[in-house]
Amino acid sequence: MSHRAIPAVVAAGIALIAAGCGGTNHARRASSTAPLDRLHGLVAQPLPVKPSFTLTDTAGRPFDFTARTRDKLTYLYFGYTHCPDFCPATMADIARALRHVQPAVRRRVEVVFVTVDPRRDTGPVLRTWLGHFDRSFIGLTGSERKIRAVEKAAGIPLAPPAKRRGANYAVQHSSLVLPYSPDGRAHVVYAQGFHSSDYAHDMPLLLQY
Repeated sequence: MSHRAIPAVVAAGIALIAAGCGGTNHARRASSTAPLDRLHGLVAQPLPVKPSFTLTDTAGRPFDFTARTRDKLTYLYFGYTHCPDFCPATMADIARALRHVQPAVRRRVEVVFVTVDPRRDTGPVLRTWLGHFDRSFIGLTGSERKIRAVEKAAGIPLAPPAKRRGANYAVQHSSLVLPYSPDGRAHVVYAQGFHSSDYAHDMPLLLQY
């Protein structure tokens, strides 16, 4: 498969997952024969711009996304802790990638997970779940209205509200990972089908922007 540019809205659309987090997409990745200076992620056009927002972290404190991630390579992902597949797989891949990059790179990377299920994902629940992958991962929550506004600001397609029946229900959400470079733009995006080796390859390159 060849590396190619795709419209941002298309990239988001192919990664919108059906209820239960299951589904497939057709993201095109870079060829294994691509030059080493080529990014493995999908290039969205126009490049997504880092949104400005404030939500609540797992300790109950306000988290200013722009201020707290300034000059960092920041991975933004929207998901929920009861997700059976894509969310834990994505967090595990990023955590594994961070263990394979140089310490100087690792120190300049932040991973921010915004729950789309604030009813169940309280601060302690988010903190415990993210800690299974990497204790440095940041978990954010807020009202459903605020979270949907953040998704919209990030260019993520809004899924229908969850149909809640008791304590067990699925939440539709996008599987896109948005990595904002220090310049405030996502020079690539990732969908399902990318692996820890892709993230690790791209991290030092994305820090150059």
